Amino acid sequence: MDYHHHMHPTQDHRRQMVSRACAEIRGSELAPNLQGYVMFMDVPYGTEVMVEVTGLPEYKPAEGNNSPIGPFGFHIHEHGSCAMGNPEDPFQAAGGHWNPDNQPHGNHAGDFPVLFSNHGYARMSFFTDRFSVNDIIGKTVMIHQNPDDYRTQPSGNSGKRIGCGVIQAYY
Repeated sequence: MDYHHHMHPTQDHRRQMVSRACAEIRGSELAPNLQGYVMFMDVPYGTEVMVEVTGLPEYKPAEGNNSPIGPFGFHIHEHGSCAMGNPEDPFQAAGGHWNPDNQPHGNHAGDFPVLFSNHGYARMSFFTDRFSVNDIIGKTVMIHQNPDDYRTQPSGNSGKRIGCGVIQAYY
């Protein structure tokens, strides 16, 4: 009985020690060359997010009812699965946008700036005070085919999911 009580704080302590996390992005069949990393690091008052990816699809302007391809929507999704599922509509197992405090879309904790492609390459770093690294372990980072409009509920109309990575503690 005492043994379990003694073990618990140690486990909690280890969990609280995680100050960095990483997600390895891989592309769906819609962007088979897409790959890269997203790093999360606790910094004073929030979290620094760094992303670097290659193999983004070529930009296509909007035509008729079709949204443009790029700049690319970029978010945290709720579930820790990047199972491909249906190649026509991949990564649905990741669930919807992570929105822990029930905010309207555009103010989700997991809403990130769009990724701009430089001939398929994107790199960006930004700060958020909406979560710490511990809050997002086991969730997924998602890259979408279309830019997020930060308005349509709940997903920002950002189109198909082209890249996914599970967020894991990084020691």
